[in-house]
Amino acid sequence: MRSDNARAGMQQAPARSLFNALGFTPEEMKKPMVGIVSSYNEIVPGHMNIDKIVDAVKLGVAEAGGVPVVFPAIAVCDGIAMGHIGMKYSLVTRDLIADSTECMALAHQFDALVMVPNCDKNVPGLLMAAARLDLPTVFVSGGPMLAGHVGGQKRSLSSMFEAVGAHAAGNMTEDEVENFVENVCPTCGSCSGMYTANSMNCLTEALGMGLRGNGTIPAVYSERIRLAKHAGMAVMDMYNKGITARQIMTKEAVLNALTVDMALGCSTNSMLHLPAIAHEIGFDFDIEFANPISEKTPNLCHLAPAGPTYMEDLNEAGGVWAVMKELADIGLLNTDCMTVTGKTVGENIANAVNRNPEVIRPVDNPYTKTGGLAVLKGNLAPDGSVVKRSAVVPEMLVHEGPARVFDSEEDAIAAIKGGKIVEGDVVVIRYEGPKGGPGMREMLNPTSAIAGMGLGSSVALITDGRFSGASRGASIGHVSPEAAVGGPIALVEEGDIIAIDIPNYTMTLKVSDEELAARKAKWQPREPRVTTGYLRRYAAQVTSGNRGAILRTPEL
Repeated sequence: MRSDNARAGMQQAPARSLFNALGFTPEEMKKPMVGIVSSYNEIVPGHMNIDKIVDAVKLGVAEAGGVPVVFPAIAVCDGIAMGHIGMKYSLVTRDLIADSTECMALAHQFDALVMVPNCDKNVPGLLMAAARLDLPTVFVSGGPMLAGHVGGQKRSLSSMFEAVGAHAAGNMTEDEVENFVENVCPTCGSCSGMYTANSMNCLTEALGMGLRGNGTIPAVYSERIRLAKHAGMAVMDMYNKGITARQIMTKEAVLNALTVDMALGCSTNSMLHLPAIAHEIGFDFDIEFANPISEKTPNLCHLAPAGPTYMEDLNEAGGVWAVMKELADIGLLNTDCMTVTGKTVGENIANAVNRNPEVIRPVDNPYTKTGGLAVLKGNLAPDGSVVKRSAVVPEMLVHEGPARVFDSEEDAIAAIKGGKIVEGDVVVIRYEGPKGGPGMREMLNPTSAIAGMGLGSSVALITDGRFSGASRGASIGHVSPEAAVGGPIALVEEGDIIAIDIPNYTMTLKVSDEELAARKAKWQPREPRVTTGYLRRYAAQVTSGNRGAILRTPEL
């Protein structure tokens, strides 16, 4: 046992005295020590129930012969952090979570781990740590929120943000907005659409790191407690069989996850997190992998904000495994990949059933023949940019219009709500990238304001920042290189014509090479927005969005 390094022999007698202080019995000292990484806190709705999940995991581990030991991981609620300096601290926590989990796991020599995350950066941060540590590891999330109900229709957090935009446009009263406030988020859990948290929890199943239902069983269902108990048992089975995280998280598994991403219509944030997870296993993930996979992968699901269905509906329809079965039947998945069940992907999904062909479209009747995400390149984004194609209305898949240029999210929101953006415009928000923000804020407020004001089918938005999974419309993020390092987005001027062609994966600034060179010669870097604390260190180390905003290491 790895834990013997901390507990066995005369040299470790002082450590044993400290385990004695913890209440360990002599019998427990002879059993594998399983770290349970608890993301419980009282500020994130997706995490307020995780204490119950952790208790269930502990029972499962103990029943299967291990000793469960809980330690914490932080998490940020992106919805609460949205629209102020707090959003600068969202993405940056992903690396803090990975690093601190590595520190705890190796300092105390755990034999195995169960990760209990739920929200946006918490899940990928722990996946990065799992890949780095290469221990027997199982994930079990806190689960998604049930959809809310307003006016007889299912609603979720994206509806709430769009209600604010509708109010600004004079189309909704304050009382009507308050009705949304009271009803769109009715339970604990990760917000109920296919936003970033649920995207990453679903992709954890596709990677093979979570049991069936990890991404879809609602937080308030007792079935999730049973799932957590089984996760504790499963990690002990992995330990006994010698199955570790990197035997599961392979290049082939990452590409499986990207394929499932396309079918589900996941958040664009997955195109930050999958490269970062791949980096931890030594796989150089190029975001352009998305396009050839998208070309052959049908989009089977239109969950909110792309459509009227929610995570509870996906769960009832058969969940992620039913989606994977559809894809495997036409040869789009590597079914030989190992999983935390101790079985292959193919063995796991062999009996999966699609119970609702309106929620999970069969592969012969997809929403579209191409996947949910696309990577656009061109002289405005030489290293790439990302759009959630499945959430773009057909009339905006190809668009050309004048640039309306803003150097911060706040300036753009003021212009949108002030009625200064009109049909046909292309809103450009820059200096919000990983380094320039710093922290690459999500742009849910401006995209929701555009949608709420009735401009979602006529206005595009381009940024070197990123979008929430709750964003919809022609919202193109992760523009690389970013403005802070002199990328072409820094050279755009008010009124320049920008052409977007999503089907052909291009985004073009209609300005001559000579004019761009002249503008580049005059460009000067901006003074850093943050000069103290963690964000200052992060800005100095972070790479661009197309690299997953991973932190720079000597080889980079």
